[in-house]
Amino acid sequence: MQWILQRFEDPSKLAEALTRLGLPFTWHKVVPFVGDLDPEPDIADPDQVVLFGSYTLWRYAEARGLTPGVFRIAPYVQEEAWQPFLLNGIGARFLTVREVAEGLTDTGASWFVRPVEDSKEIPGRVATTGEIITMARKVLALDAEEIPAGSLRHDTQLMLTPPVRILREWRVWVVAGEIVTACLYKEGARVIYRAEIDEDARAFAERMVRLNPGYAQAYVIDICRTVNGLHLLETNCINAAGFYAADLQKLASAIEALAPGD
Repeated sequence: MQWILQRFEDPSKLAEALTRLGLPFTWHKVVPFVGDLDPEPDIADPDQVVLFGSYTLWRYAEARGLTPGVFRIAPYVQEEAWQPFLLNGIGARFLTVREVAEGLTDTGASWFVRPVEDSKEIPGRVATTGEIITMARKVLALDAEEIPAGSLRHDTQLMLTPPVRILREWRVWVVAGEIVTACLYKEGARVIYRAEIDEDARAFAERMVRLNPGYAQAYVIDICRTVNGLHLLETNCINAAGFYAADLQKLASAIEALAPGD
């Protein structure tokens, strides 16, 4: 597999694992607003290329026919198999940025807000209705051609759900239908990275993977514990998700094994 890495913190951790495994890789910058790579990589086999860095790398991979390239995923909230287990499935509202700016009433309530697509325009977070409306109106004040790629747009669909108190959060990396590595990344309000996962949480994650076997060849699934039990929090593109305390050698080896002939 040819590994193409965008130069910043998380891919640097992956580079260390690739070095230990003896797998070659190259470093590149993404040209702002254009999406080209600098330097332009010399592609040996377009069917054996994987890119790690920002989510927008999918455009580069798709334009050049690189596979697996970036493992794109469908919006997890639309996956029927998972809907009964979603933390944010109950009471969710789905509104475009325009609908928020022009029609959402400021009740003073707080919401967990994130894009429906795993497009990384904004990170999922809790915000007041007023803050969400202000954000949407700032986007709407721009003409469509003024908005850079990778930013919220007038028609970006947002999901708003009532916030829930979460006790623990884990990130689980899935490749070829198997959990490769997992870690704890949040305990209450405290961010803490540890290479561990509760036994019942791992079993829950394995169940989620089995329930939706065709979701993606590789992806990240975040699960959490609340006072009401375990839930699926969200999924993320494996190429752009934070590594936290993942075993990156296991992850790199699993992705390397996806190469044709392996």
